[in-house]
Amino acid sequence: MSLAAYCVICCRRVGTSTSPPKSGTRWRDIRNIIKFTGSLVLGGSLFLTYEVLALKKAVTLDTQVVEREKMKSYIYVHTVSLDKGENHGIAWQARKELHKAVRKVLATSAKILRNPFADPFSTVDIEDHECAVWLLLRKSKSDDKTTRLEAVQEMSEAHHWHDYQYRLIAQACDPKTLIGLARSKESDLRFFLLPPPLPSLKEDSSTEEELRQLLASLPQTELDECIQYFTSLALSESSQSLAAQKISTHCDKIEANGGLQLLQRLYRLHKDCPKVQRNIMRIIGNMALNEHLHSSIVRSGWVSIMAEAMKSDRIMEASHAARILANLDRETVQEKYQDGVYVLHPQYRTSQPIKADVLFIHGLMGAAFKTWRQQDSEQAVIEKPMEEEDRYTTCWPKTWLAKDCPALRIISVEYDTTLSDWRARCPMERKSIAFRSNELLRKLRAAGVGDRPVVWISHSMGGLLVKKMLLEASKKPEMSAVINNTRGIIFYSVPHHGSHLAEYSVNIRYLLFPSLEVKELSKDSPALKTLQDDFLEFAKDQNFQVLNFVETLPTYIGSMIKLHVVPVESADLGIGDLIPVDVNHLNICKPKKKDAFLYQRTLQFIRETLAKDLEN
Repeated sequence: MSLAAYCVICCRRVGTSTSPPKSGTRWRDIRNIIKFTGSLVLGGSLFLTYEVLALKKAVTLDTQVVEREKMKSYIYVHTVSLDKGENHGIAWQARKELHKAVRKVLATSAKILRNPFADPFSTVDIEDHECAVWLLLRKSKSDDKTTRLEAVQEMSEAHHWHDYQYRLIAQACDPKTLIGLARSKESDLRFFLLPPPLPSLKEDSSTEEELRQLLASLPQTELDECIQYFTSLALSESSQSLAAQKISTHCDKIEANGGLQLLQRLYRLHKDCPKVQRNIMRIIGNMALNEHLHSSIVRSGWVSIMAEAMKSDRIMEASHAARILANLDRETVQEKYQDGVYVLHPQYRTSQPIKADVLFIHGLMGAAFKTWRQQDSEQAVIEKPMEEEDRYTTCWPKTWLAKDCPALRIISVEYDTTLSDWRARCPMERKSIAFRSNELLRKLRAAGVGDRPVVWISHSMGGLLVKKMLLEASKKPEMSAVINNTRGIIFYSVPHHGSHLAEYSVNIRYLLFPSLEVKELSKDSPALKTLQDDFLEFAKDQNFQVLNFVETLPTYIGSMIKLHVVPVESADLGIGDLIPVDVNHLNICKPKKKDAFLYQRTLQFIRETLAKDLEN
């Protein structure tokens, strides 16, 4: 029975006569009833006023109302007139005593919330788990950062609460707490309210048409030429996925024109198309780089969506969500993860001290995740559905390396590459190694690379980018930390002296009009020779630890070409060990299993190179 109902019954039992009581004994009985009612309230029913326990369902409130009223408590009683000119009988006296009890309850709750550390419970008997909710809310709003973080951690570890208690936190917490809960691994998803209802589509309109209107509203002058190109192409093709790939600027305009809600509609419509959803998350992650947009992103419900995505078994989906939430989390994350920079570990808040960084840079036609998957085989395909990550993983740095070296921050970088310029999507100068190295170096420095000891791991053309980045960093005083903290480099089949790939471009239709990155891989490329000579001298002076792997088997390029992409002599940097492996160019960075030589030798190099740093 709810408190309100109990109070109503009490009022009914004492009658509704307006005449004064004729018996002092009867009035004493009434006062005892009221005092007993008040003791019930003070004895543990403070928070039962929401009647959730009785109704067995969560309370849903307008969050804007909760923001104003979040720290108030309410006890709902039967509606009666309190006019002194009316009801001066027993019922009126009963209601008067009842309201005294109510005021006492509210005063007690206010005392708890104002000063929770003054032991107000010495005289008030309230269930511990009821107090915890309100005290944690109080702590989460503390001026002291450590106290706030402790409150969020305690909330995330709560697994015994009633459903309504999680909902209470969801409705009353501030954005910092909400983001912190989303970045806490053990948080219950009941902490996150459903996103607010999306606005209705305009009459005679569709989601695609509204997307085109949004793109058309974006400014087209004084912009980077690549952004201009992709915006115009998206408008001409009405391509939702293409629009989601490249629109990383105009953030204010997108937010002002309802883009956050429109993108959320697209996200829901394409729940069966992970690629489209990832592209949408990529946009939200770019918008989250702008701190003045954080409140809009939170209000639109994206934090709740990303909290769920973080728990996905799909590594790419979880990593995109982790990037968004990390960019929103200014409480514990100082770095900013720009487009194409993904933290594979740790993706949640952690008490584990991070002592070093390991960076993964893919090569031509590679990607931040698929390049580093386990080598496919018939056995792997059979075992793929199994939860045991030691048997099969779609990203071994995320699963194997993170487990073997938990004190590492593991970052994987992604950038666009192409073999042919048949369909150039951007001006050619953007595809040069020199341009890309400067762009990646800037992004990695924004992510805090250089603040800790670093090991670089690269595949194919990615190794050339690493070499160019380190040379460029050595020329810029603001990048000196990157050089000073670089401990070692692993090269997986990097064509230090060129590749056979470009030689086939003249005769093979698939590679006709080879892209600039393919041309730069040719053996007679002056830029490649200069890069090799300069880096070799530089690396010797810096005394970097180096490990080189190289393939010994040919690789199929498409269905027409079979060639040895990087021969042994080209993979020889001139310093460090050179280890031939009986795999092709694509599988040189994809171990067959966790105990395979490729992974174990890589792990050994990382541990030995960072031994002193990991011990401290």
